[in-house]
Amino acid sequence: MEKARADEFPLTTDSSEKQGVVCIFGTGDFGKSLGLKMLQCGYSIVFGSRNPQVSSLLPRGAEVLSYSEAASKSDIIILATHREHYDFLPELVDCLKGKVLVDVSNNLKINQYPESNAEYLAQLVPGAHVVKAFNTISAWALQSGTLDASRQVFVCGNDSKAKHRVMDIARTLGLTPLDQGSLMAASEIENYPLQLFPMWRFPFYLSSVLCVFFFVYCAIREVIYPYVNGKTDATFRLAISIPNRVFPITALILLALVYLPGILAAILQLYRGTKYRRFPNWLDHWMLCRKQLGLVALGFAFLHVIYTLVIPIRYYVRWRLRNATITQALSNKDSPFITSYAWINDSYLALGILGFFLFLLLGVTSLPSVSNMVNWREFRFVQSKLGYLTLVLCTAHTLVYGGKRFLSPSILRWSLPSAYILALIIPCAVLVLKFILIMPCIDNTLTRIRQGWERNSKYTQSALNGKSDI
Repeated sequence: MEKARADEFPLTTDSSEKQGVVCIFGTGDFGKSLGLKMLQCGYSIVFGSRNPQVSSLLPRGAEVLSYSEAASKSDIIILATHREHYDFLPELVDCLKGKVLVDVSNNLKINQYPESNAEYLAQLVPGAHVVKAFNTISAWALQSGTLDASRQVFVCGNDSKAKHRVMDIARTLGLTPLDQGSLMAASEIENYPLQLFPMWRFPFYLSSVLCVFFFVYCAIREVIYPYVNGKTDATFRLAISIPNRVFPITALILLALVYLPGILAAILQLYRGTKYRRFPNWLDHWMLCRKQLGLVALGFAFLHVIYTLVIPIRYYVRWRLRNATITQALSNKDSPFITSYAWINDSYLALGILGFFLFLLLGVTSLPSVSNMVNWREFRFVQSKLGYLTLVLCTAHTLVYGGKRFLSPSILRWSLPSAYILALIIPCAVLVLKFILIMPCIDNTLTRIRQGWERNSKYTQSALNGKSDI
């Protein structure tokens, strides 16, 4: 007798624990993976196929029948076929009447059809209770045990009882069903798996623009300028030196841009005198991307740390140290120890270490597994108070690094200042504006506005006159 594979048998074999019979139309990868998972959870599975005789590689214990025969075995039918293969459904209208028809399909691109697949299915089979579900789960996730990142199942449908039955199946499979309302939400649910990092596009594009701009800017100052003026080949700086300038600059600017939209929103509320007006769409989207901006900034800060750690092993650095040592030995002179320089260097390093530590803390607390363990006040304290402290430390780190060189005319090359001067513009502006907003005279007004007070409103005027409007 042929030895069967372990994953072909259901994990639950006791007949008393059987969950019922579920029909699956389609024998593709997703249909087979979903059927195997349901078999393991105690369901009896019957597959509907246009060619039941040639269907193979299906989980052992599942029955394969024609569409009409399979539909008669269960009142829950999972449709695991693409929309272009729905042509067989009109022939099954009478057989599917009153049954739950679960649509798990996805399209190739967003808004590919005028209506969602689930709504089209409801028009095609008017007597069935169509429910949209399981389209956000991949066949790989089902086979690998529904990893944490793939547990959520969005469910929508016009019949509440049908939705609850499908949600019970999802829970039995170890998934987390989320009710999204009526079938009108099917279009949004179908577009969800097709979106490619929707909240990450703006941070990625912005960071790319910043990196390219500052890389070209630094290359002009540190590679092209020396070659034009002294025929010095400094192209080796393109590998380590210039990226180690670009990465911290980008990280600092992105960190400042995390807190700038909140300041702009506060200024807008103060100007309007109310919180009951929508922000502009660009500001609204910017505020929704703050977490992603911060994580991208943390990534650049981490690259800066790694690039800094490899500086001692660079050939150029070892060559300079070796030459300086030989020169001092030949001239029998040594460099005097300057306490002020030691203080500046140690302060620069200390500020960078503390800033990076708080940066990591902000990144860790933004993870869902960590943020779910703290209340809103604790989360706001870390992300706001410690966030601004991180910005202060990183800005001070850059200022101390530049020191007096920022104001020295010798640092200019073709009248171009150091890139670190440009990097400090946005962070310093953010810190100055935040300092103004936390002044008591402004902060009190802003707090009242955020608590519902409105300037020049009928309710406010009547309340001052001892009257109240309903």
